[in-house]
Amino acid sequence: MISRRKFIQTTSLAGTCFLLTPEISKAGFFSGSPNNKVVLGMMGTNSRGLYLAQRFAGMPNVEIGYICDVDSKVVENTINEIFKITGKKPKGITDIRKMLEIKEIDAVVIAAPDHWHAPATIMACQAGKHVYVEKPGSHNPHEGEMAVAASKKYKRLVQMGIQRRSFANVQNMIKELHNGVIGRTYYAKGWYTNHRQTIGYGKEVAVPETLNYDLWQGPAPRMAYRDNLIHYNWHWLWNWGAGEALNNGTHELDVMRWGLGVDFPNKVVSTGGRFHFNDDWQTPDTQNIMYNFPNNTAAQWESRSCNGFEMEKLGRGVIFYGDKGTLVYDGGNGYQVYDGGNKPVKSVNDNTKVDATNKVSPTELLDELHLKNFIEAIRGSERLNCSIETGFKSTLLPQLGNISYRVDRVLQIDPSNGHILNDADAAKLWSREYEKGWEVKV
Repeated sequence: MISRRKFIQTTSLAGTCFLLTPEISKAGFFSGSPNNKVVLGMMGTNSRGLYLAQRFAGMPNVEIGYICDVDSKVVENTINEIFKITGKKPKGITDIRKMLEIKEIDAVVIAAPDHWHAPATIMACQAGKHVYVEKPGSHNPHEGEMAVAASKKYKRLVQMGIQRRSFANVQNMIKELHNGVIGRTYYAKGWYTNHRQTIGYGKEVAVPETLNYDLWQGPAPRMAYRDNLIHYNWHWLWNWGAGEALNNGTHELDVMRWGLGVDFPNKVVSTGGRFHFNDDWQTPDTQNIMYNFPNNTAAQWESRSCNGFEMEKLGRGVIFYGDKGTLVYDGGNGYQVYDGGNKPVKSVNDNTKVDATNKVSPTELLDELHLKNFIEAIRGSERLNCSIETGFKSTLLPQLGNISYRVDRVLQIDPSNGHILNDADAAKLWSREYEKGWEVKV
């Protein structure tokens, strides 16, 4: 009988080959039983990570073996929550590097802050682990490129958490767009709104005893601990986060890119600012990003982090415009099609509630489809719905928007690879500086 370890090694390789060269898998390269157990190590479990751990823990033959977080209180809480579900306590670890040394772990789930996403992904691939990494896939474009390279070099499956790629109605919506349900789709507009409050002005204080702040910062250049930083407000500070564009816009921009059938833009411009409050928040709370693509299409994404007035009666969503009609996507798992005279011709509904203001999971009841897809890809029975290659392209769109915002001008882009053309200042933001000893390499 095939052992669990041998099974995972065999089907992991098969899954990778399926990702890179589908014709190999079609030839029957997969082997092993889909009932074999998959052991997961969780990285970052305060909020979204706890939610993911709970969802994975409820799946057949999936074991949450290890919890890794830099806050000992978070580790203890997560262990107890998983015990309630499974009757078994995972082991707790503080340092991701130690967890990656554990041979029985098949895959790592990364829900740590954004500045950890790509470095941890790369480290995990190097350690022979498959990876589920939350969006955004990277803090900056260069890291995204390295994460893609690591997946290929070490032949590991890397799924990015853009879960709408696994929603059946959204998949069908994209097929309809590509089949001409509204004619030639040439423009897409997406948005996100919320009622976030001020983060105030943080004071430098002693680091809580339960928190390993040095490990929390990891590859990021060191900055003093402040009392308004952890566990959420780092999103709005450039050293660790990337603002609402990466925090939420990645989802809408992925759907828009998917629907328009594009990879990289040829022109990007962004405007906005921190308008609503005066505080430590550095990234824009109000932002517009415009894109032109080489197939004669365009897209726009708008966010209002601190004014939740809905657009089209939705807190988030996407509208596709074509030469024969319009399609409205509700941000969850439903959409409506209108003809050229604005008359409704089709409505695909899903009663699953979507809460755009939910910081943990706006599409909570649908997310498990994406998680199951990752597990089944490891087992060799499915293809990843959002590989890191796909995720990189969608993550790059808001990253380019942020770069345009920070240098305050239009960016000309090489549509073959997404790189910035003829702008040295903007090109500097393609990558970042790392804390000495934490440099990221593939």
